[in-house]
Amino acid sequence: MRIGLKEVAAEAGVSRSTASRALSGSPLISAETRAAVEQAAARLNYQPNRLAGALRSRHSHLVGLVLNNLINASFHTIAEVVQRRAADEGYQVLLGITGADPAREKTFLRTLAEHGVDGLIVIGTGKNGATTNALLADGTGVVNVIRRPADSAAPSVLAADREGAHAATAHLLDLGHERIGFIGGELTADSGRERFAGYEQALRERGLEADESLIERGPFAPDFGTEAINRLLRREPRMTALFAANHEAVFGILPTLASTGVSVPSDLSLVCHEDISWLRHWSPAITVVDNGARELGELAMNLLLQQMKHAGGPQDGAQETRNGRAYRVGAQLVIRDSTAPPRPR
Repeated sequence: MRIGLKEVAAEAGVSRSTASRALSGSPLISAETRAAVEQAAARLNYQPNRLAGALRSRHSHLVGLVLNNLINASFHTIAEVVQRRAADEGYQVLLGITGADPAREKTFLRTLAEHGVDGLIVIGTGKNGATTNALLADGTGVVNVIRRPADSAAPSVLAADREGAHAATAHLLDLGHERIGFIGGELTADSGRERFAGYEQALRERGLEADESLIERGPFAPDFGTEAINRLLRREPRMTALFAANHEAVFGILPTLASTGVSVPSDLSLVCHEDISWLRHWSPAITVVDNGARELGELAMNLLLQQMKHAGGPQDGAQETRNGRAYRVGAQLVIRDSTAPPRPR
């Protein structure tokens, strides 16, 4: 027999409504009564019916987190922030990994809707704005992170990718490099498009044009990084510096440079976009553009919690964070040991 609230109340010697308030943490219940109800629930192995509670209150205390992959270290950091902040506010997190597949992403978004999640953090493909708009219209909080669907009505928290890429390229130019390779994401992605724009802008400011023979764009995957760096190393005249603007590709680029005997920075200066701990411990330590992943996560959760707080209530507060606005977190160039002036020919 399933133990219900009625049995817990009888065991504790209180009314059903008192037992309900005690287990929900109501300040109207004394500490003594709360302890008696909690002990009765533990003795009976009472498991609350979350679904029924969600239907009654219209709050599931669930937050969905949608990620393209688990390779990207920034996604890890953001996920940690989401989990911590959600737990602090009494929410559980449902995680979905989509493999950057728009169809799989859409299916998972619908699954989250069926579970009645109170809010969503989406680090997605940018192809399901209509689906998240429908959730938003139904009262579910939605925040896009890193990538913003063009048709999304939800707020987006984005990195300052263009500015960071410009700083990375300008640093290499300041050291005297002119043949600067670029390995980036596809132009359909916000980060792929904006990081290339920053790279190209820095070159043009020095009177240089982007050389297509030094540019590789492709999927956010280690295998692409391996293929791209091998192609660039075969081209003559060789590049003297590389801006690795595709973070997932870095997991293919660095091992390939090591296995082919390319000395960094003697043979090739290197800057990577997005920081992770082992880049600090690589030999040599890698110069990076820190995109502020922790700050991205914190700001996204601030916006989501504001939306969920106002769900079903006055719309003024909710409207402030359901406006399709883009919020930017600044990037920072962190100079380490992987960049140096080019060697004289």
